[in-house]
Amino acid sequence: MKAVYKGFWGKNPGSLRGLAGFLLLAIATEIFSFGMVALPTAAAPIVRPGAPETDYTLGAGDRLRLDIFQVEDLSGEYLVLVDGSLSLPLIGRLQVAGLTLAEVNQLASQRYAKFLRYPVVTIVLVQPRPLKVAIAGEVNSPGSYTITLGQDRQFPTITDLLREAGGITAAAEIRQVQVRRFLKGRDQILTVNLWDLLSQGSLYQDVTLRDGDTVIVPTNERIDPAETRQLAAASFGPQIDQPVNVAVVGEVNRPGTYQVEPEQINQSATNRPINPPQPPRLTQAIDLAGGIKPLADIRNIQVRRLTRSGSAQVFTVNLWQLLQEGDIGEDIILQDGDTIFIPTAQALDPKEVEALASASFAPDSIQVNVVGEVQAPGSVEVPPNTPLNQAILAAGGFNNRRANSSMVELVRLNPNGTVTRREITVDLGAGINDQNNPPLRSNDVIVVQRSNTTRLSDSVGTILGPVGSALTNIRLFTLF
Repeated sequence: MKAVYKGFWGKNPGSLRGLAGFLLLAIATEIFSFGMVALPTAAAPIVRPGAPETDYTLGAGDRLRLDIFQVEDLSGEYLVLVDGSLSLPLIGRLQVAGLTLAEVNQLASQRYAKFLRYPVVTIVLVQPRPLKVAIAGEVNSPGSYTITLGQDRQFPTITDLLREAGGITAAAEIRQVQVRRFLKGRDQILTVNLWDLLSQGSLYQDVTLRDGDTVIVPTNERIDPAETRQLAAASFGPQIDQPVNVAVVGEVNRPGTYQVEPEQINQSATNRPINPPQPPRLTQAIDLAGGIKPLADIRNIQVRRLTRSGSAQVFTVNLWQLLQEGDIGEDIILQDGDTIFIPTAQALDPKEVEALASASFAPDSIQVNVVGEVQAPGSVEVPPNTPLNQAILAAGGFNNRRANSSMVELVRLNPNGTVTRREITVDLGAGINDQNNPPLRSNDVIVVQRSNTTRLSDSVGTILGPVGSALTNIRLFTLF
């Protein structure tokens, strides 16, 4: 230090060396008086890209680098202590907690000016302290997170924290994500639109986080199936590689709770997946529940979803659009805890019945029983929504010698445990309709009665049978 001091204020200030040093310091000081920042020396570390050096506020645990131009004895790395102070040589402690780097530079320069003439002070951030941030709302794992920064990790952004928290849920409203920040004794709320990041690549929406920030992801009051698909493909989107537990009730063959697994498609010859797994979807859950019943109203399927706030969202899905227009957005991505309700249709269109029977979420077949005067009575396996006429034909058709082909009886076991019986006038030329050719349900029973002529002949045979047997016995007796 003594040699350095002499270089500037030695006993021979008129020497060329002293004058040159003085002029250099004067020029440098004049430049910085216009707001320019000194460049660090070659040995000083440079702050990593992405670090918010201009507005980063210091706190306990930050490691700083101090450089004083041509005073290497005072230069070095220093740690911000637990009490928020920074202990520097010659000037002692500075209270730096809550100050930016620019403010600390200015404060240190003022203090060193008491001991050095025209001090050129540069303080940079070498190693930031671990950041403690919190996240709440529509994310899979809300809570607080401690993020340690290092050589390979920059300051985290909102999307970094969303990924750390397991991604957003399907009910997240990413257009109104809030960042709550305490700065300079005041609370600040920043609102960012992450949808702009997805749709337009707007990186400035992905705000860099600071120590103590709280991120809140609100609930979307309106579910858009198309947007849900886009969110699922986002880097911070919902988890799609985990099974979900859902309940399926209403017009399905096996109502209850089911675990829906992600679909893995396009596997290679080594049985390894080529594409990422597809998230669990609505039609998968319906298929696990045995498929829809003939009277299912697939235009008004309701999905009830619980949000992180505890409230329930109910939205309507139209799978008819999926069948007719190929709108795969209606095959919504499911979330753990969803309840799916499939209502009963008020009226059936024959064309719709045929389309529903061939849908992927309909059962492959149903069992009906055809008994009585048909060629092959018993249980037959037919496609869903098969009309009555086709079931009779599947049993070999009427026994023309004995059957009453003009009317049959349909016996049906209802979901509430009751049994209905109705007589149906048969019209083999009629299309599917509820009066003459109704669509069948699983376990229906079709009873084909005897014709009047058959009844009479069977009755006569019953009466005359014993008489005939007696006459036969008499004839045998007379032979002896």
